[in-house]
Amino acid sequence: MGVSTKQAGLTCSFCGKRESQVARLVGGPTARICDGCIAICNNIVEATPEQFAGWDTMSNEQLLGSLRPAATAVEASRRHLKSQVGALRRRGASWRAIGGALGISRQAAWERFAR
Repeated sequence: MGVSTKQAGLTCSFCGKRESQVARLVGGPTARICDGCIAICNNIVEATPEQFAGWDTMSNEQLLGSLRPAATAVEASRRHLKSQVGALRRRGASWRAIGGALGISRQAAWERFAR
């Protein structure tokens, strides 16, 4: 008899949230993505023109029109990252470990996320 997905402990391959922590988890045999990470990806896709040939090929109106979706994607990613760091700190992870995972110093991690 097969194991249910809830018992298998599936997680998002990108943010690490468990299936019980998200509304939806989509995936295949080796990777999964949650609805929250999909929303961030959608914001990034929305911010990039369909046939992107470089910023110099776009008019001022097109560039101006792409600013809000790009800013929305950045803010969503920033909130998501801050939430992950917060969860790690609540679990007792050190600033050194967090900084190392991000490729920055512990001081830089603290300055970016502790405030």
